Amino acid sequence: MSESSTAAERAPVTQADLFFGFLKVGVSGFGGVMPFARRMLVDERAWLTEREFTEVLSLSQFLPGPNIINVSIIVGNRFRGPLGAAIASLGLMLMPFLIVLALAALYARFATLEAVRGATAAVSSAATGLIIAMGLKMGQPLSGTVWQIVIAALAFVALALLRVPLLWALLILVPLSVALAWRTRR
Repeated sequence: MSESSTAAERAPVTQADLFFGFLKVGVSGFGGVMPFARRMLVDERAWLTEREFTEVLSLSQFLPGPNIINVSIIVGNRFRGPLGAAIASLGLMLMPFLIVLALAALYARFATLEAVRGATAAVSSAATGLIIAMGLKMGQPLSGTVWQIVIAALAFVALALLRVPLLWALLILVPLSVALAWRTRR
């Protein structure tokens, strides 16, 4: 198989594969499931190469809406057209929707308990850890380009630590990163 062949050419993907693959991702967590999606798409099922996943993720971040929903729609459409997009997104959202309904009912009843407040804080910490781990894993191919790591670090400091509004951070960092990319490509 040639180096230029894509994962889509290597592995036929059925509608059931899409539904159950994204169902598994959807059951894996709430709000921080992109690492699970990456593992399923790239490592476990090899539907996408690492580069293809990064391209799909980049496109999904550009499109309006939640990134993971966009990823499911893009991947579903890629393998099975519009019906595949609908099936993949349904698989992704079905169980979290049902679980959230059940949790909302329980939370409404028990929100005043200290253990419930502690559990919600723990879940948010775990999701943050998963997102950081995925970012580090995706950043490994960038290890030879110091300026990209510096831009990412500046974005983190500006947004997470200094609480700079996103618009201002983008207005400064985007032109800077484009200029650096243009300069290093010459």
